[in-house]
Amino acid sequence: MDGAQFFGRLLFAAAACVGWLPLRVLRGLGGVGGRLAHRLNTRETKVARRNLEIIAPALSMEERERQVGAILRATGRNLLETLRVWTRSRAANLRLIRQVHGEEHYRAALAQQRGLIIAAPHYGNWELLIEFMAARAPFTLVYRVPEKRAGDVFLRLARGGENVQLVPAETNAMRPLWKALKDGGTVGITPDQQPKFGGGEFAPFFGKAALTLSLIPKLAERSGAPVLYAYAEPCDGGFDIHFEPASPVLAGADLEHAIATMNIEVEAIARRDLSQYQWTYKRYTLRPALPGEHNPYHPDCY
Repeated sequence: MDGAQFFGRLLFAAAACVGWLPLRVLRGLGGVGGRLAHRLNTRETKVARRNLEIIAPALSMEERERQVGAILRATGRNLLETLRVWTRSRAANLRLIRQVHGEEHYRAALAQQRGLIIAAPHYGNWELLIEFMAARAPFTLVYRVPEKRAGDVFLRLARGGENVQLVPAETNAMRPLWKALKDGGTVGITPDQQPKFGGGEFAPFFGKAALTLSLIPKLAERSGAPVLYAYAEPCDGGFDIHFEPASPVLAGADLEHAIATMNIEVEAIARRDLSQYQWTYKRYTLRPALPGEHNPYHPDCY
């Protein structure tokens, strides 16, 4: 076992020590941690604040700070919930699910027998969604590989359970995804992960141009596979799973229209509860080559 393997496994063992606490305790601790992060004005706090300045400029300073605090508390809870999901058995995780909304859309999509694309925004606990999907059928998941190999070892231990195939988010990701869909499988992609230049197009997201992944519309257009949005939303004592059909526009030949429509639909999900969306992520760093455009997070949020 090399150093990366050792440290990755050590990180997983440490996560398991936290993850075995009851969900109620984890949520309480996560909320306290988020409150502390807000008070200390951490980098995540600054990013969330800047994002709210971008998407909701009309908010008063007081209302913005109230919302930033809610985002940080929800982020803290989500982090500790995720440690639980990553380190407990699938059966234990599935017991957290209280209701499944829109399951008829899921069944109808599978009945088409053309594969299924799950667009999973960074809303709620997407790690529990992975467990839910893999419990039903083989699930191919696109993920961003951590810079350090120990981090990749950790993620593969955390996510690499039965029925889960991990595909690095690289330029050749299309090939294994296409094969999975051709075989009638289900693939999961985050529609709101900022790609590298060349991996997407700019489209409005909460009123500001955001470089948006083009992989989902391209796969949908070429494969004919239906697209569903899916997310795990926190509720009392657990989570509710939601499935929502994507617009047929996503599978159309007009890529620009498809990407813009996808952003509109992801935005509608995020607006269910802004605190549950990952506003600690720098969504708008890469900018169009236009006058006046610059990285809105530099230098204050680094």
